[in-house]
Amino acid sequence: MTTLLSIQKTDTDLKTDVLAELKYEPSVKVTDIGVLVKDGTVTLNGYATSSNEKWQAVQATRRVAGVKAIADNIIVNLPSSSLHTDGDIATAAAHHIDWFTSIPRGTIKVTVSDAWVTLEGEVEWQYLKTSAENYLYNLLGVKGVSNLITVKSRLKATDINNDIRSAFKRNALLDANKIRVETSGNKVTLHGKVRNYAELDEAERVAWGAPGVHSVDNQLKVEWCRYES
Repeated sequence: MTTLLSIQKTDTDLKTDVLAELKYEPSVKVTDIGVLVKDGTVTLNGYATSSNEKWQAVQATRRVAGVKAIADNIIVNLPSSSLHTDGDIATAAAHHIDWFTSIPRGTIKVTVSDAWVTLEGEVEWQYLKTSAENYLYNLLGVKGVSNLITVKSRLKATDINNDIRSAFKRNALLDANKIRVETSGNKVTLHGKVRNYAELDEAERVAWGAPGVHSVDNQLKVEWCRYES
């Protein structure tokens, strides 16, 4: 018989595990990252040499069982060899988006200020919005990306709700009975409990995958559990 048990860790144990996972992640220089833990909430501080390293540090923390929430206070401190003018970054970012053939040319507007890229425009699918942003995180000189791209609406709220519910039921990683979906226009809100951050991320990914979704308010709670035979 398999039993589902709640995972409980002290803050000290959790800090030890987070530091170990950061050290295990090859793209993160753990000596530049500080970790504080209080009541299961992990605060990351220190410096990263790129926006991608900062992102990888957060993802590594999310993988650790027992983490309830994460405060990301890591500052991107670009090395001198990676410094570029805003004009250089804007030109490179625009070219990268143009190479993404699924997005019509001229659809996305790129603005750069102090190495921070802002994307504006309108696309038909959420994956296009996400892809446009992800294309730029590894671009040399970029400190971060603000994605203000909007997604066009083509379906009614009831259609969006039914699509998401059906996708949850098909998904092998999720327990659809523990997730409640609410739709208001093109906004989706998720309620309920999941066992870990992998499930939380998967539920949000599925919700964003429905055509016509403009925003997802993920209010799912992580209730860390493990199986024991």
